[in-house]
Amino acid sequence: MSTARRGGGPLARDPLAELLGDANAGNRDSLGRILAATAPAVLGVVRVILGADNPDVPDVAQESLLAVKDALRTFRGEASLTQYARQIAVRTALAARRGRGARDRLLERFRRESAVTPSEDPAGDPVLRARRTAAFRGLLDDLPEEQAETFAMRVVLDYTLDQVSAATGAPINTVRSRVRLAREKLKLKIENDPDLWDVLRGEA
Repeated sequence: MSTARRGGGPLARDPLAELLGDANAGNRDSLGRILAATAPAVLGVVRVILGADNPDVPDVAQESLLAVKDALRTFRGEASLTQYARQIAVRTALAARRGRGARDRLLERFRRESAVTPSEDPAGDPVLRARRTAAFRGLLDDLPEEQAETFAMRVVLDYTLDQVSAATGAPINTVRSRVRLAREKLKLKIENDPDLWDVLRGEA
């Protein structure tokens, strides 16, 4: 089973995909190897979307891996299994964020309002980085589900528009529109804070 390179060319055979048949047939060793190999990528995505210090990270990462396990039978080989697991982690983490709702937003607001940004070296300031990240995560809460998923794949997973289209099943023009609308909403969210503009870096 081959996968596609981000630039469009073929990749070498995915060793995890070679375990797929046995895993789906009930082989616990093969399933365990797939989940163990994809767990670091899943955890990384969950940490980005929820925040590394979020106490829900371990539970959401575990929930994501269970979702990966349940989704293995529908894997079509359009990406590597690790990429597939990361896509599932994006969806699971976004759902978890929406479940936290107002409590999470109030916490982020408190952190932003309590932060004092040093006047020197703003680009390297950890408080400023935290504010950028908070703006991004807050945007994910405010966006419609499909826009949030598309934008997270584009920004968190660094997927191309073609890859997002393949992962979500949406036409490329729809993907492009969702990313554009998300960026516009983020722009409105931070228009009074110029230091946050580099959140918008990247081609749409």
